[in-house]
Amino acid sequence: MERYEDIDCAKLDIERVCRRGYSEAVFCECKTNEQLIKIYKTFKENGQNILGTRASKEQYKAVKSKLKDVEYNENAKTLTLIQNPINKIGEIAVCTGGTGDIPVAEEAAATAEFYGSNVKKYYDVGIAGIHRLLDNIEKIKKANVIIAVAGMEGALGGVIAGLVNSPVIAVPTSVGYGSSFKGLSALLTMLNSCAEGMTVVNIDNGFGAGYSANLINRKIAE
Repeated sequence: MERYEDIDCAKLDIERVCRRGYSEAVFCECKTNEQLIKIYKTFKENGQNILGTRASKEQYKAVKSKLKDVEYNENAKTLTLIQNPINKIGEIAVCTGGTGDIPVAEEAAATAEFYGSNVKKYYDVGIAGIHRLLDNIEKIKKANVIIAVAGMEGALGGVIAGLVNSPVIAVPTSVGYGSSFKGLSALLTMLNSCAEGMTVVNIDNGFGAGYSANLINRKIAE
């Protein structure tokens, strides 16, 4: 039976790194500062790198007061503690339709980098000015995996997938006017795309896209 650490507020899967190759991530949203401090301390004592997602500045300051080595990425809202060196390989391209999609893209990029992938970013290359995408498409094609992050109608992923021979992971965002229904419009566009080779994660799920892209990238690069 595999071991986990029961710290009352959580049962931490400390052997996930042995079973799957990557440590468990911490979803910081909805957790108290006290709970996060206990979680981070336990993972640290077990010698693991720690990635926390959807962390607030307040949570960062609270954890930082107890663990000086934690770092906060304000754009991605990630809270990391690196104890072991990370060997980055391969290449993932992270693209956004607009500037408003960058926070979700940054979460994806930070996740992929944490788990060991090189990332290149191509922001604000949406289809409303498609020449911006076409100016960068040859560089984007060099990536092993492409993450396309877009709100509004969410067409970016399908357009990119129609131009490249790499797997594309599409991320709908909640950016848009009222009829976009907080990302549902983009999600449905991506799910119904006729472009082959594109998979879709949930609305604003940069972490899920970054994690999956890293798995694919590392298999290719290795």
